[in-house]
Amino acid sequence: MATVGNSIEQATKWLREGYPVAIPTETVYGLAANACREDALIRIFEAKRRPLFDPLIVHLPTVNSILPYAQDIPRLAFALWERYSPGPLTLVLPKSALLPDLLSSGLPTAAFRIPAHPVALQVLNAIDFPLAAPSANLFGRVSPTTAVHVLDHLGDHIPYVLDGGPCSVGLESTIIDLSGPEPILRREGGIPSQSIEDELKITLQRPAHAFRIHDGFVPSAGTLDNHYAPKVPLICYHNNEELTNIVSRLPAIHPPDPTARTADLPPMREPTLGMLRFQSDIPDHFRDLCERNKMGTIRIIEILSPSGDLKEAARNLFAAMRSLEEGCDLILAEQAPEHGLGLAINDRLRRASFKGTTR
Repeated sequence: MATVGNSIEQATKWLREGYPVAIPTETVYGLAANACREDALIRIFEAKRRPLFDPLIVHLPTVNSILPYAQDIPRLAFALWERYSPGPLTLVLPKSALLPDLLSSGLPTAAFRIPAHPVALQVLNAIDFPLAAPSANLFGRVSPTTAVHVLDHLGDHIPYVLDGGPCSVGLESTIIDLSGPEPILRREGGIPSQSIEDELKITLQRPAHAFRIHDGFVPSAGTLDNHYAPKVPLICYHNNEELTNIVSRLPAIHPPDPTARTADLPPMREPTLGMLRFQSDIPDHFRDLCERNKMGTIRIIEILSPSGDLKEAARNLFAAMRSLEEGCDLILAEQAPEHGLGLAINDRLRRASFKGTTR
């Protein structure tokens, strides 16, 4: 089982030896290892059970420290770094030969970020190599925002978890691809894309293929359709009317096999429902509807922000999803308002509920 502590020296010792260590950032906890060593990168992929076609994000402490690992850096990158870094912003740039192709899954580009968490910066400043640091969870599952969350998924697979407390942002970074002629939004995240466009007077392209495998490649980390998923099914909805319609259809979601003998069928029971709400509790009439029609037993209700604060909701999202997955058969998740950080929250919920394939 991994050791949990707050020793920068212990964390950097393992990193120098080529082993992955979980470190806190302002977004989520990352599983960090030497970005220039293929053996260290392999250990990240193995611990997370992450497919090799999904590239990793490189973390460095300053803009100047990024320069040897990227090339053909456009002016817009420096403008974005000046305004938003350190912080939850990742830029995709052409990479130099110092970074192995394993890190970028064969792409000629790499994603770079300067984290804002003081503990992460202490680690980066204590070593002389960049860190690849995807989220410190099993691939595709809910991202970790505390050290305990990391232990739940990776405690048996890594030597050390550097505890820096709960993450202050709680959502992964916003990813902008600057490797081509036009800037492309690859992922909504901790900095709302609309704020970036308004403040820097730029337009971010949003092509349909920016968020999934295209021509055999994943354009950057965190862009697969099926991602951030809890252990149990999750269904999104926009309003109380849509919620009522979804629950009224629940008995038909998993009908019994008509060819099976009655003796082979498990005893029927109502599903245990978990409710993820943005701001308010569920309406009374919905509780009455569930009880009257035996549509499900509501066991846990998680409210992301009683005051309607999108920052608070983002910070609480992944912890709430983890709480619900442990006690429910099905999660019904209300989407946030479609603006600001609400876009990133809803992006995570939609991908957590995605039922298709990644190919």
